[in-house]
Amino acid sequence: MFRVLPDNFFIPLSSPNKTVYWDCICKLFSVMEHQLSFGVERDVLADELEYYFDQTGAAEVVEEDFAGSDSRGKANGILRRLEYYGWIEVETDKSYVQRVNFKDYAVRLMKTLLEIEEGRQMEYQGYIYTIYSLVRGGWENPGVVLLQILENTDFLITGLKNLNSSIKRYIDELTRYSNVAEIMDALFNDYIANVVDKAYHRLLTSDNVSKFRPEIIERLESKSRSKAYIEKAAAELADLQETDIDTARENVYRYLHEIIEAFRNMDEILNEINQKNTQYLKAAINRAKFRLAGHEDVRGQIKEILIGINERINQEQLELGGIYELEFLEGLIHIYSSGVLDGSSLYSPVEGKKEFTPREIRDWEPNLTLRQEKLRKLTEKMERVLSVEKIEKYVDNCLGDRKEMRAVQFPLRDTEDFIKIIYIRLYGQRKNMKYGVEPLEEKEVNGYRFKDFRIWRK
Repeated sequence: MFRVLPDNFFIPLSSPNKTVYWDCICKLFSVMEHQLSFGVERDVLADELEYYFDQTGAAEVVEEDFAGSDSRGKANGILRRLEYYGWIEVETDKSYVQRVNFKDYAVRLMKTLLEIEEGRQMEYQGYIYTIYSLVRGGWENPGVVLLQILENTDFLITGLKNLNSSIKRYIDELTRYSNVAEIMDALFNDYIANVVDKAYHRLLTSDNVSKFRPEIIERLESKSRSKAYIEKAAAELADLQETDIDTARENVYRYLHEIIEAFRNMDEILNEINQKNTQYLKAAINRAKFRLAGHEDVRGQIKEILIGINERINQEQLELGGIYELEFLEGLIHIYSSGVLDGSSLYSPVEGKKEFTPREIRDWEPNLTLRQEKLRKLTEKMERVLSVEKIEKYVDNCLGDRKEMRAVQFPLRDTEDFIKIIYIRLYGQRKNMKYGVEPLEEKEVNGYRFKDFRIWRK
C-alpha cells in the first residue's frame, strides 16, 4: 500500500487542522464529482474555498504559514498543501489554464470516508439478488460470471461482519451513558434508526438470505459436477488471469467451493447478529430500569452508593483504580476479620455423657391468612412482569375501537407506564406482532421526553 500512497498522505487528517482540511477536501470533492472528469479549473476551486473561509462557522487554521492570511490566501494555501500531500495534482493545459484533479487512490478513499461519515448502511438485497440472478443466468461467460458471484459474496459476508461489529460497538458504548435520557436517545434515535430500521430489520425480512440460499447452493453444486462447465469456465479464467489451464481449473473448483461454504456457514454469523441485537436491547432496557428504579431496600441503597462513587470519580477525573483515593469511602464500610492458628490451638472442654431426651413433634396448622397474603404478593409481582403477550393485550385494550394511536396518547402517569411504552416500541419491530409502529417527532409528556411513534393494529 505504501508504494501507492505517499508517506505524508494522512498528515492533513491527523494534524491540528484536520477539521479544516476535511471540510475543504469534501467541498473540493463535491465540486469535482459533478464534472465529467475530476478536473476543475484551479481558480474555481479557490473561489469555493474562499467562500468557505468567509463563512462565520468556518474552522480556524492554526500552525500553518498561511494561517494569518485572508480568505483567498488560506484557500490557495490549502490547495498547495493538498498537492504537496498527494491528494490532488495540478496540470496546465494548452491554454495555460491550471486544472486540478484528485489522485485516483484519493477518489476511492474519499468515497469510503464519506460512507463512514454518513453512516451509510449496506443494501444486502442488492448483493443477494445479484448473486441469485447470476446463478440463474445462462452463464454464457462462465468465467466472468463466476468472478462476479465470488466478488458479491465477499461483499455480502463483509457487510454482515461489519453489522455484527457495529452492534458490538453499541453494546460497548452503553457504559458511557449516565442517565435514562442518554440511554433512550442512543437506543431509539441512534441504534434503532441506524441499525435496526436500516439493516437488521431488512436482513430478517426483504433481505433474508434464506429465501435465495437453497437454490443458489443447488445450482452451484450442479455446476461443480458439470465437466463441460468446468472446462469452459477454466478456459475463460485462463485468459482473464493469464494463467495456464490447470491452474485456472483449480481456481474454478476453489471459487465454487468458497461460495458454497460461505452460504452454508452464513447461519453462524446471522445467529451471532441476532444474539448481539437481543443482548443490546436487554442491556439498554436493564440499564434504563436500573436508572429509573430507586428504592429504600438494600438494592436501591447499593445503587445510590455506586452512582455516588461514579459521580465523584468523574468529578475528580480518576481512573477506575483511583476509587481507593476517595476519602469518604474509608468511613463507609468497616470489615473486621478474626482467625486462629488451627483447630487444636483452642481449648476443647471435656463433655460428659448426656441422656438423649426426644422432644415432642407438634402438628402445626398452617397459617392460611399468611399463606394467602404471600400468594397475593407473588401474584402481583408476576402480573407486573411484562411479556410479549401482555404488551399485545395492553396495546389492544388501549386502541379499543380505534385503528391507530400515537404513543403520547397512551397513559403516562408513572415510570411503569413509561416502561410499557418502551416495550411497545421495541416489540413493534417484530414481524409477528399484532400491531406495527412508525417513528415520529420528539415529544415530552409529564416530564418524560421520548421520540413519539404511531401504533396501528395489523
